[in-house]
Amino acid sequence: MTEPRSKVLIIDDDPFFLKVLSDAFSDNLFTVYTANDGIEGVKTFLEKAPDAVLSDLVMPRMGGVSTCMEISRLAGDNAPVVALLTSMFQETPHEHEVPEMGARVHIPKSTLPLDIVILIEQLLERKKCSQN
Repeated sequence: MTEPRSKVLIIDDDPFFLKVLSDAFSDNLFTVYTANDGIEGVKTFLEKAPDAVLSDLVMPRMGGVSTCMEISRLAGDNAPVVALLTSMFQETPHEHEVPEMGARVHIPKSTLPLDIVILIEQLLERKKCSQN
């Protein structure tokens, strides 16, 4: 049996999107944790220490920007790859030099789930290479 590659936390209040994205990551050997809003997401981040966090932008209780900023603050120097998922823009996924709205990467929700998995894999690999 193959070992899981990395741990990912997906935070989204849309149960369908959460399931589709969770399945895509699980099918590609990630250990997947989920949360339904930012408050639950921060709690799960502290308990599970995932390698990557994907957060929806618009959620009840604590939105994506606050969630990403809080996770980055709590992680300190050992920050995970943080991506913001949003249906508010339809551009291609893009990375920022400095985190914008709490995340280095912004991904439109219209992106295919497998493409999101590939993008996160690439970002995790790049992070691992830069730490060596």
